[in-house]
Amino acid sequence: MNNGNQERPWEDGIAALLEDLSEVQDQLLDVLTKKRERMAVGDLEGMAELDEVEQALCARLQAVHDRRAILLREAGEQGLPAEGLGDLAGAVSPSDQGALRKRVDQASSRMQLLQHHTVSNWVVAQMALLHASKMLEIIATGGQFQPTYGKAGNPDSCGVLVDQEV
Repeated sequence: MNNGNQERPWEDGIAALLEDLSEVQDQLLDVLTKKRERMAVGDLEGMAELDEVEQALCARLQAVHDRRAILLREAGEQGLPAEGLGDLAGAVSPSDQGALRKRVDQASSRMQLLQHHTVSNWVVAQMALLHASKMLEIIATGGQFQPTYGKAGNPDSCGVLVDQEV
């Protein structure tokens, strides 16, 4: 058997892994976009509906990650580059390195986009939390804030909902 045929299973394994990864990434990007849109309008029910889908996609992404680790470990055991999929793709398919390597680069770019979406959602959630915190403070103090520094016990700074004497 010639060297190209022996390496074809590696190429096929990498291609299948990248296909699965791409599918999960695209679906997760869609869910994160919907989640951010729902957070922005305060649609708690809509966000809750997405939780189960998001958890399932995260489990699938973890499964792809585990497959990647196994693939790289096996490649390392056979003396192939095992630092990353890009290096492995170049080693097992040097004649077609461009196409397979391009798919690896696209998956990497999509992963960065996923990270960006995740951080964006985190920022939206933090801003909503900060807004709720400020609203609670306004309600609790009756809209009259105590200065951070100054004399304690200022009677004008008591909240009507917290202190019945006012």
